[in-house]
Amino acid sequence: MSRPIARSALVVLTLLALGVPASLAQPDPSACTPLDGPVLEGETMRWHPIAIAFAGPCTAEDAEPNPFLDYRLSVTFTHTGSALQVTVPGFYAADGNAAETSATAGNRWRVRFTPWRTGEWTYEASFRAGPDVAVRDDPDAGDAAAFDGATGTFTVSPSDKTGRDHRGRGLLRYVGERYLRFDDGTYFLKGGADSPENLLAYADFDGTRNNSGTDYVRAYEPHVRDWGSGDPTWQDGKGKGLVGALNYLAAEGMNAFSFLTMNVHGDGDDVWPWTTPTTPLRYDVSKLAQWEIVFAHSDRLGLFKHFKTQETENDQLLDGGALGRERKLYYRELVARFAHHHALNWNLGEENTNTPARRKAFAEYVEALDPYNHPIVIHSYPNQKDSVYAPLTTVPPMDGASLQLSSMDDREAHRDVRTWLEASAAVGAPWNVSVDEPGTASAGLRPDGDDNYAAARAVLWAAFFTGADGLEWYFGYEYRDNDLNADDWRSRDAFWDQHRHALTFVRSLPFRAMSPAPDRLSGAPGYVFSDDATVFAVYLAADAPEARLTLPDGPYTVRWFNPRTGGSLRAGSVSRVRGGDAVALGRPPSAPQRDWVVKVTRPDSAQVK
Repeated sequence: MSRPIARSALVVLTLLALGVPASLAQPDPSACTPLDGPVLEGETMRWHPIAIAFAGPCTAEDAEPNPFLDYRLSVTFTHTGSALQVTVPGFYAADGNAAETSATAGNRWRVRFTPWRTGEWTYEASFRAGPDVAVRDDPDAGDAAAFDGATGTFTVSPSDKTGRDHRGRGLLRYVGERYLRFDDGTYFLKGGADSPENLLAYADFDGTRNNSGTDYVRAYEPHVRDWGSGDPTWQDGKGKGLVGALNYLAAEGMNAFSFLTMNVHGDGDDVWPWTTPTTPLRYDVSKLAQWEIVFAHSDRLGLFKHFKTQETENDQLLDGGALGRERKLYYRELVARFAHHHALNWNLGEENTNTPARRKAFAEYVEALDPYNHPIVIHSYPNQKDSVYAPLTTVPPMDGASLQLSSMDDREAHRDVRTWLEASAAVGAPWNVSVDEPGTASAGLRPDGDDNYAAARAVLWAAFFTGADGLEWYFGYEYRDNDLNADDWRSRDAFWDQHRHALTFVRSLPFRAMSPAPDRLSGAPGYVFSDDATVFAVYLAADAPEARLTLPDGPYTVRWFNPRTGGSLRAGSVSRVRGGDAVALGRPPSAPQRDWVVKVTRPDSAQVK
């Protein structure tokens, strides 16, 4: 404690001599407490995030030197049993318990790390001080300070978690193919909510307010009932609404949610990670610590986090749209505080208007920062996909496309997914492609009604049967619980069931070996997903008595799956066919005027159910 306080006092005297206001120079000393060396926090098990807390300079969010910009913590972790070495950025943590105390001052710095190998790990901290050192690339920039050089050792045992909990599955990675893969070898198919985009405009988060226009800050009151005993809260019961909302989404079988981490000047203008919307070099430590509580809970629920780092209204806000000190610090803070989560992607911009060169620079910078190489994607206006995506298919840090459709149109979904999967595969780096915003701005996915989901189901199945990894659903402005004010995901309760049915069906397929095969279907509109040998899955959007499927020679079994209700496969009017030509699929077991999925398999195939 004595060295940091002495150093802090020297800084204060120096700043006062330079004319820096005392209110900026003087942190609250009561927030600065001794620490007996680095402290390891969390369960030291494989895939379980741990943290290491360090005692450093006594400072504050608004102090000079700027604790976010003028100090830089990086910790290098080395796995003793291999050559694996990982450098992880750390962050300023105020008093170390800011989620509960709302502290703005303190002497704690922290690093979070998710080890993906068992056995012994060692670590060594680098703590540098100097003007803008946090955004300088040189590892020796600035001067060694405080706890620089601190070391330690810990041993990681196997995880004891099972089921959906990501701590039992590992990190979700881009592995050079269209589907992301967890460390345990399972592949990811996605279903979830793209709305509300301002999900983090939550009244229980410190410093969260409306900055201009309509006030959309909310409490997720309808989901308080979904919070359960043992679930996290902060500050005497805060957090139940949003934690409950995530519980509900997971209970519906969904595994993803999406949010903007900054929407200043945007549609909501109510989400930012900073102390104010106009101070992009000063971060709100307690607010971000409360975000972390929610994100950590979502890991336990098995939910993928879609980090949308900016939107079209503000993609020129930081550094005038360039990669300067504001944007570099923004990316560093996001990575340092949240990259330890297992399943996430970094979206470089919603409806993005930055230049191709800047997008490339953003992707490279984030990739260099992120020790886990989480997927990097970007989103575009529906009519600007060519100009946004084409220059990026050859950029290795870019791992995929986050597609917006111009309407709820299954043909557009099929065309766009196929276009960008093929374009990226042609240059040797197949993208991970998601349909993350189907529908118009006014409609999107409507609330539950008299089966108003026929078009959405067609988009859902068209995307999966073209090779997309999944979909997130946008809620249009014409309807209640829309993209800016939704606080009740039960408004689309019936559709979550239908998306879950699709996930169940596609997971039963050898989907990694399957590709779209539209030329095999005749006599009816629809989509075919096939491995060209043993399994042929067909989506028929409506009454299709003339539907015929061209199959290789051999015997096949024909079974029908109801995409509206799920359940087991059933026989229709035709149970078996002989390939070698286009064969009639027959009629479904019921409701022939509705949409159905047909699964055609060789009888000796392991895929027959």
